[in-house]
Amino acid sequence: MTLDLLLIVELVLLGICSGFLAGLLGIGGGMVMVPFISYFLGARGVSPELGVKMAIATSMATIMFTSLSSVRAHHKRGAVRWDLVRSLAPGIVVGSLLASLGVFSLLKGSWLAILFALFVGFSATQMFRNTKPQASRQLPDGAGRFGAGAGIGFLSGLVGAGGGFISVPFMVWCNVAMHNAVATSAALGFPIAVANVAGYVVSGLGVTDLPAGSLGYLWLPALAVIAVCSVLTAPIGARAAHALPVAALKKVFAGVLYLLAAYMLQKGIVALL
Repeated sequence: MTLDLLLIVELVLLGICSGFLAGLLGIGGGMVMVPFISYFLGARGVSPELGVKMAIATSMATIMFTSLSSVRAHHKRGAVRWDLVRSLAPGIVVGSLLASLGVFSLLKGSWLAILFALFVGFSATQMFRNTKPQASRQLPDGAGRFGAGAGIGFLSGLVGAGGGFISVPFMVWCNVAMHNAVATSAALGFPIAVANVAGYVVSGLGVTDLPAGSLGYLWLPALAVIAVCSVLTAPIGARAAHALPVAALKKVFAGVLYLLAAYMLQKGIVALL
């Protein structure tokens, strides 16, 4: 599959938008990328079942680059809780590998599309809510924190998101300040992405009918274009997160997420019928 001019323009715009949102909201951009990449692949003859899997894998791969770019800007402002990154990362790696090497390859793309839609809808609902956490609630220690990391990595691996849709609400629920939660989520996106991408490549090596330029489930041409553009705009989003009313922006973005969730839900249901 060659990259025609229209596709390049589409991928550039997607990379610019997803990178900015990754820095601004700490979501990794996956919730935006997956629906669009699956649409681009479907429009070029890739089956819906395979297209959803490739979209999830390619989206996750771009997070390796946007995470590094975004976290650098957050770190300069002292917003990243590196103590949380170090303690959550081991569980994240284990959960990510369980998802990408095992469950991901076994599930049909239609079920992954429905699962993606449900979690995006959940994330959008969390953005609308403004529930105040109990003042005494703290992050779990030891096995509890390992389990939390494993859950974040596992769910992220199934839906191709950087984990922000789980880790940000979870950290805020445990009384981590919003800006710290967003910045720390950006840092957690890197181990999530690396572990899952390794699994996607290995589990997809034996798959037939992959389009040209694929490595396992990764669609390399799209990865290259999106990564370059998103790396440039992620720091802009991170700076904006410290200057803009993020709480209000989250509510606006939640409306967009509901539309993307509806699209993926319809895509998954049609594929099952």
